Amino acid sequence: MDESSLVRFVFLLCLVSSSVFCLAESDQNATVSSAVYIVTLKDRPSVHFSGRESSDSKHSLTATSSQIYRTLNRSASIIRVHDSLLRNVLRKENYLKLYSYHYLINGFSAVLTRKQADRLAAREEVENVVLDFLVEKATTHTPQFLGLPRGAWLRDGGSEYAGEGVVIGFIDTGIDPTHPSFSDKISGHTYSVPPHFTGVCEVTIGFPPGSCNRKLIGARHFAESALSRGVLNSSQDDASPFDGEGHGTHTASVAAGNHGIPVVVAGHRLGNASGMAPRAHIAIYKALYKRFGGFAADIIAAIDQAAQDGVDIINLSITPNRRPPGIATFFNPIDMALLSAVKAGIFVVQAAGNTGPAPKSMSSFSPWIFTVGATSHDRVYSNSIILGNNVTIPGVGLASGTRIMHKLVLATHALRNGTTVMDAIYVGECQDSSSFDQKLVQGKILVCSYTVRFILGVSTIKQALLTAKNLTAAGLVFYIDPSATGFQMTSSPMDIPGILISSPQDSQALLRYYNSSLLRENGSGKIVGSASVAKIVGGMRPTYGITAPKVMYFSARGPDPEDDSFVDADIMKPNLVAPGNAIWGAWSPLGIGTNDFQGERFAMESGTSMSAPHVTGIAALIKQKFPHFTPAAIASALSTTASLSDRKGEHIMAQRTVLNPDISQSPATPFDMGSGFVNATAALDPGLIFDIGYNEYMKFLCGINGSSPVVLNYTGESCSSYNSSLAASDLNLPSVTIAKLVGTRAVLRWVTNIATTATNETYIVGWMAPDSVSVKVSPAKFTIGNGQTRVLSLVFRAMKNVSMASFGRIRLFGDRGHVVNIPVAVIYKIAV
Repeated sequence: MDESSLVRFVFLLCLVSSSVFCLAESDQNATVSSAVYIVTLKDRPSVHFSGRESSDSKHSLTATSSQIYRTLNRSASIIRVHDSLLRNVLRKENYLKLYSYHYLINGFSAVLTRKQADRLAAREEVENVVLDFLVEKATTHTPQFLGLPRGAWLRDGGSEYAGEGVVIGFIDTGIDPTHPSFSDKISGHTYSVPPHFTGVCEVTIGFPPGSCNRKLIGARHFAESALSRGVLNSSQDDASPFDGEGHGTHTASVAAGNHGIPVVVAGHRLGNASGMAPRAHIAIYKALYKRFGGFAADIIAAIDQAAQDGVDIINLSITPNRRPPGIATFFNPIDMALLSAVKAGIFVVQAAGNTGPAPKSMSSFSPWIFTVGATSHDRVYSNSIILGNNVTIPGVGLASGTRIMHKLVLATHALRNGTTVMDAIYVGECQDSSSFDQKLVQGKILVCSYTVRFILGVSTIKQALLTAKNLTAAGLVFYIDPSATGFQMTSSPMDIPGILISSPQDSQALLRYYNSSLLRENGSGKIVGSASVAKIVGGMRPTYGITAPKVMYFSARGPDPEDDSFVDADIMKPNLVAPGNAIWGAWSPLGIGTNDFQGERFAMESGTSMSAPHVTGIAALIKQKFPHFTPAAIASALSTTASLSDRKGEHIMAQRTVLNPDISQSPATPFDMGSGFVNATAALDPGLIFDIGYNEYMKFLCGINGSSPVVLNYTGESCSSYNSSLAASDLNLPSVTIAKLVGTRAVLRWVTNIATTATNETYIVGWMAPDSVSVKVSPAKFTIGNGQTRVLSLVFRAMKNVSMASFGRIRLFGDRGHVVNIPVAVIYKIAV
């Protein structure tokens, strides 16, 4: 086996504010004497023999004791096979087995030499040997913005019942169990642990007894791969389920944090927080660490354990920073493990990635995974500063105001004797109070420069605040440096009056006013300040009602890549968009994920990792109402009910550039927002659903050219056992994507009526055809009873030769108020 046959790629989890910086694993790791390899065997995993296995919408997630016994027996047998294989092939040689994967995939990870890996790969019972790959780390108002209190929550009996009985598993950086968002000591009826969950709460030095409760019902950590490489420091990296980064605590609270938790940041009360499903249960599977991220071997072990424990939903915060190699992006160890999770009835939500806004930047590929992009919402914290010339300049910053006018002093004009700008080239960023003369700053508003070094994390607002406080300044003002022009500033918390001016024009207006009345030292002529004065208004009170939602510039875009050669898949990604910009969530005070919120119990974060848990929580509400829904049925309910308009009733817009994104917007397409913006209330009453079973996904995978051995490798099933294959466009998805339409193509869709009323509903079909494409749907009108299924024939015909993507929509209008939306995307059109 040569080196090219050892499939190697990197997954990266990105924590995003305004910008994303992700580092890949060094290619040198492929040539070290020993490394971690993931070995998969041909035989099937335990889930294929488990009582939880299901491929229809009527399955039950409650296993009998005999089913549990058979699964445990099967798992033990698989582990014995792994150990026997290693002993027989590597007799008297040094190796270290890290994990046996037995529930979702049949395989193991081990520290091996290259020669040992080659010998294992040559064994008949071994299908694949994959080099382990690096993984790194990728709300007070959003429940109201999504209409939960008067909509979805109300239907479930209020916030004290929303999501009850549903278990969400988070593959992330851990959790802070002391946070009130995860306490089970809340007023009202008590929590009860769902009987189908069998997970445990790990007890370690960093996670003592009593850390779990009836809300936080499971917690484990996975780090064998990291330990084998010597990169995990147990004292610095929290070798426990505790969250030393902050990200995992945040995502868990957005999805399922308790309702009505006071948000206090920098001493300011900013309202009350709630998760989307505040009564849902949380299970934590920590596989990512604050200093180095994590590794695929640990991620797969976490997913495997979550499924075995009985979670109902998995929230994933990992996305690849490069497309997996091979015949298709879908064939990678994580996605294939998740396919087995879906087979077990688990709904999987994944962030789209933060690599937008370029086309084909999508980082979540497979049709069995529900992919979520990020939008804004309608809350904005606005700040302003009033200059002595009566000019008001807007800005951002969670800070109080100064109430009265104070003199301004530019940082470079307040240096202590002996310090020059050349001595401290970055002195204008206000990072070191020892560079300044306190007498020149005391009681004044210190004016500092916000450079690209803040975006890179080299300089921090928190350090500038410390400088201002050490110098007893009355306040702090940042003007934007040309190096940071175009980047969006966030509302950072400040414990003294302060403001960040994000506009270059406004920054220049401030500096012009300041320079118009400079003060000089007698004799030397040295500038020691200015006679200019200003008053900071403060930005603690949010404003509402701006045009929202809009797709954020960082949100990854479709079309979905089928492979690493930029061939497009006939699968629509993202599936949906949800709030992911400036999201409040619980935070670990010891978390180092963001400098601005160190030491705080809440943080404001942005990224698709924030939008995903919004949908995860809403999916828990659907699961609560429809406990027998398959993962595809939940995905359908979310997709077909999505909103297409913003709060003003206008088409949702999408930002198109990283720099100055608000002035580069255009109407969002399905490759920006999928089916649209999540509508929590409507998703609980979708009327019709598009269902897909495991067999259909298998037929799709078997239909990919050359996929048979790969399918056998990951699933233990032969494509020959399936009588037919399915093209991607023929999967019963609630969308249609055709990457290349040559002449005419007909596709079928099956809809099932799941409305709670026992009466029939009559639907009329309407559509808007994509440019250069004709569309015909039959029947154009149909009546369907509860529990019945109807087949729709969709015929698309290319009218012109066009290589630019065009978009349309099919809508089914029910006479009982249900409206089903089906987005359509056609890329290449070739008329015949």
